[in-house]
Amino acid sequence: MQIEEREAGDVTILDLKGKMTLGEGDVILKDKVNSLALSGKKQVLLNLAEVPYIDSAGLGEIVRTYTTMSRQGGSLKLLSLTKRITDLLSITKLLTVFETYENEAEAVRSFSSAGD
Repeated sequence: MQIEEREAGDVTILDLKGKMTLGEGDVILKDKVNSLALSGKKQVLLNLAEVPYIDSAGLGEIVRTYTTMSRQGGSLKLLSLTKRITDLLSITKLLTVFETYENEAEAVRSFSSAGD
């Protein structure tokens, strides 16, 4: 899995590409999010448009990422979920935990309106 980082105002967008599975994407995401949290970046948007598959380890890492950001006083939101990932989050009841967006501009705006 690859992660490309970009900024939209105060929001850090992580474009994930590839499968998020045990040993393939989970550690990469964890390291990336930990470094963002340490550098004070607290608003993170995970773009999952190019993630075809997530296994339980990958799902666990997304939950850990969410927890890490919340503990730091930040927030994590999800963008462009595939049908497969939406179904997975629905089955595991995690769809109610995460804020999910289809539109990147709307997702980025949601961070600023949450703090107002």
